[in-house]
Amino acid sequence: MSLYSRLSKHTQDQSDGGKPVKGTYSLLRIGMIWLAANLVVTTLLTGTLFVPGVDFATAFLMIVLGTLGGAIVLTAIGAIGTRTGLPTMAITRGAFGTRGSLLPVTANVIVLMGWSWVQAMLAGVTVNFLVENATGYSNPILFSVLCQSIVVILAILGHEGISKIEPWFAVLILGIIAWVFITAFTAFDLNDFQAVAPDESLGFTPIIVLDIVIATAISWTVLSADFNRFARTTKAGVIGSGIGYTVSTVVAMTLGLTAFVYVVLKGDEAAAFDPTTIVGAFGAPLAIIIFLSVMATNTMVVYGMVTSVVNAKVNSKAKFLPTALILGGISIIGSTWLQLLNQFTDFLVVIGAFFVPVFAIMIVDYYIVKRGAYTKDILEARGGRYWYKAGINWFAVAIWVIGAVMSYVWAYVWPLPIGATIPAFVLTFVLYLAVMLPERKRHEAVRSQHLADTTDADAADAAASTVA
Repeated sequence: MSLYSRLSKHTQDQSDGGKPVKGTYSLLRIGMIWLAANLVVTTLLTGTLFVPGVDFATAFLMIVLGTLGGAIVLTAIGAIGTRTGLPTMAITRGAFGTRGSLLPVTANVIVLMGWSWVQAMLAGVTVNFLVENATGYSNPILFSVLCQSIVVILAILGHEGISKIEPWFAVLILGIIAWVFITAFTAFDLNDFQAVAPDESLGFTPIIVLDIVIATAISWTVLSADFNRFARTTKAGVIGSGIGYTVSTVVAMTLGLTAFVYVVLKGDEAAAFDPTTIVGAFGAPLAIIIFLSVMATNTMVVYGMVTSVVNAKVNSKAKFLPTALILGGISIIGSTWLQLLNQFTDFLVVIGAFFVPVFAIMIVDYYIVKRGAYTKDILEARGGRYWYKAGINWFAVAIWVIGAVMSYVWAYVWPLPIGATIPAFVLTFVLYLAVMLPERKRHEAVRSQHLADTTDADAADAAASTVA
């Protein structure tokens, strides 16, 4: 057997094949997974965007409120994963239809690819900064490509190991974070941080900051059921992910906020969403943490992207290894597009436009229209309750388009004083609820049952029939 064949068999054996998974993780383990996942450089650097657009206290308050608001959506979608055993994109079949779910799956791959590029670039820029200071050699594109190449290899060979050691990375990162806070607040007090006057010319308002923070939560919600389906109970999944995500996001964003203002107070040159700004102030230990966090989180992002494609269709014949090589190659090429870092806030708006309506539709569909239960029909390639019209729920698709368009319009064309994320969510929620209420009335309520239990029961019945 060739090396490629052996590797293909290994990766395929590690895939769950799109089948529902019965969770075993405790509340503590789910909490640690989420704590580790979001202690990452993108979340940290998002905090550098807010001051001097608004004052320090306002930025911190919006970080807390936005994180709590986003966590509600994140845990609601994650709970569906725990109750069904399915990853996030497989759950979209319930609302969008067996075939219609391919649309949000495609959007998900695009968004994850963008995240992969951004993280690879940030790691590359950080490594380049260290190498340039030590040797004078500078080539950020080369280092971005090298970092992403390592990520792709890890996603194929070592994703399980990364997921196991990531919580230990979180402990190390929290230690460095504590050191940064001590350093910053020893040099300056809270009054100094608050004294940095807002610059209205930057176009930031408290609501815009809130919008960006919520968009960060939405970007992580695409993976919420992927993680939380491994929770032993719904309670463990909701509380663990809620606390883990909230703590990690507030800590990481506040770290970025604090480190950036510290640089400003020192009188040094400060550029938002630039890791070299804070690495220059706090040195190599912070650079090492940035690099390790990117390696760990980006590996899981690439793995999640490949898994979404492989499991996009029921009974898909797509293989993990060739899919990983193709998507990995695209992610490596894209990591050379460093200009994307200058449009990070626009990237977050795109994520919001794509997925705020999707998650509003999913929440209405599962908790209200389907009364908190998806049946085993969601595992069928054709027919059943989730087939709708030729496999597509056109109501969901149309309302998604309306929500996405209005999210973009309210962000760029006719900006609303309350931002775009919350209005887009409410609009989509109300529209989908209005058009799908007749669907709720046509079906009787069914008992919520984990889909792994239904497939086990079917297998037992089939075995009994064979024996008979």
